[in-house]
Amino acid sequence: MSSAWIYLIIAGVFEIGWPLGFKLSQVTRFKIMFIGLAVLSLGLSGLFLWLAQRHIPIGTAYAVWTGIGAAGTFLLGLVFFGDPAGAVRLFSFALIVVGIIGLKLS
Repeated sequence: MSSAWIYLIIAGVFEIGWPLGFKLSQVTRFKIMFIGLAVLSLGLSGLFLWLAQRHIPIGTAYAVWTGIGAAGTFLLGLVFFGDPAGAVRLFSFALIVVGIIGLKLS
C-alpha cells in the first residue's frame, strides 16, 4: 500500500474523530475539551487528505475519505450511542464499505 493510501486512511480516521468529539461534547461535562479535540481532528483530517490527494485522484480520495468517516461514525453510533441498527441501515453501511473497497481496487 502506498504512502498516499496510508495518508488517506489516517485522514478517514480523523474524519471520524470530529463528529465523535462533537457528540461527546453534548453528553459529557467536558464540552470545551471535546469541541477542541473535534476541531483538531477536523484539521488533521484535512491535512492528511491534502497529502493523499497529491497522488490519488480527487474524486477517489474524497469518496474514500468521506466513506471511512461515514462508516466509522455509523459504527461508533451503533456500539457506543445506541443508534438504531435496522436492516436497511446495515445494508446501506455495507454498500459504503463495498464502495470504498471498489475505489481502492480500481
